[in-house]
Amino acid sequence: MFERLEPLPPDAIIGIMALFRQDKDPNKVDLSVGVYQDEHGHTPVPECVRRAEHEILEAQTTKTYVGIAGNMDFNLGMENLLFGPAHPAIRDGRVTTLQSPGGSGGLCVAGHLLRRANPDTRIWLSDPSWPNHLPLLRLAGLRLELYPYYSREDHAIDFDAMLHCLEQLDAGEVLLLHGCCHNPCGADLSQDHWLKLAELCERRGVIPFIDLAYQGLSEGLEQDAYGVRLMAERVPELVVVASCSKNLGLYRERVGAVSVVSSSGARAKVVASNLANVARGIYSMPPDHGAAIAGYIMQNEELRSLWVQELDVMRHRLNSLRVLLVGKLKERGSPMDFSFIARERGMFSFLGLEKDLVVELREKFHVYMVESSRINIAGINRSNVDYVADSIVSILS
Repeated sequence: MFERLEPLPPDAIIGIMALFRQDKDPNKVDLSVGVYQDEHGHTPVPECVRRAEHEILEAQTTKTYVGIAGNMDFNLGMENLLFGPAHPAIRDGRVTTLQSPGGSGGLCVAGHLLRRANPDTRIWLSDPSWPNHLPLLRLAGLRLELYPYYSREDHAIDFDAMLHCLEQLDAGEVLLLHGCCHNPCGADLSQDHWLKLAELCERRGVIPFIDLAYQGLSEGLEQDAYGVRLMAERVPELVVVASCSKNLGLYRERVGAVSVVSSSGARAKVVASNLANVARGIYSMPPDHGAAIAGYIMQNEELRSLWVQELDVMRHRLNSLRVLLVGKLKERGSPMDFSFIARERGMFSFLGLEKDLVVELREKFHVYMVESSRINIAGINRSNVDYVADSIVSILS
């Protein structure tokens, strides 16, 4: 049987990571891998996570299953985080939440739910979008389309082109939006953009599907939930997938959730039973450890306060690195204007370099990035920023 399988090319980012590990140059810089790093190039365990984990393990008496829906403290905490405890959708019992193995697991469950609700569901992704959106949702059997989003020439959202395309969508079609910190371009929707999109979805009967993988890393926990909360007020149905990999540093624990806003409380109960049934058929039960940590932090006033402080440090570091890199490039008289990097948010930005220049950066200067020229801002620090800036200006001169 397996003789029929054909070899597949390695994942682009995994391939770059492998090349970086093999490189022996002491000046090498990795701007490819999509994880937060501190000033020392380390992905730390937040102190709030350390404390919560210790207290949970001290009190834990069993490793039995927690149930298909997952950890209830976590699910409640995520609903409050995403929608706010006083949101009308919460008050009216229209929200149902299921813990998932990471944001990817949430996308998978949500995709299968949409396919079950309507086998002909068509979902629209931004161009560009997170590379894993396409295979995850296609595997669920959804029909995929692209809408224009980011202009590589202007290094900004082409919102007019986006709206023109979305005005053609029919009722029941699904629109996938990045809640904040757009991956891979870093160009985020403004509040005015969100208002216009909410009006469009409400008027045309389009179902928003918001992927919020970086809440807290753009402007703050409350501010980054603006799009979710607005859509939940304006439309009868909404899908939200969220992750705690980045904002709590729980990458390897695979902590995510899918929340669905339904048209009524009665319909929400039907959705909850179907979400559980879909999850049962894919992975049966979710892992508990990471969700237990996240839920404990969200329900504990002292640890939640500490989390917000640590998250603030991460966010401010990312935003200050953007300004720092732009300044270093400008100081060196870069022939290309990189000021757009300081206006973007999250961990990622496109430099706007052609593939041959990306390869030259890698082979000549040992600066690694995805061949689309997407960089992880968190890979920069004060000890390598001058070298990175020198290298970029050198290949442009």
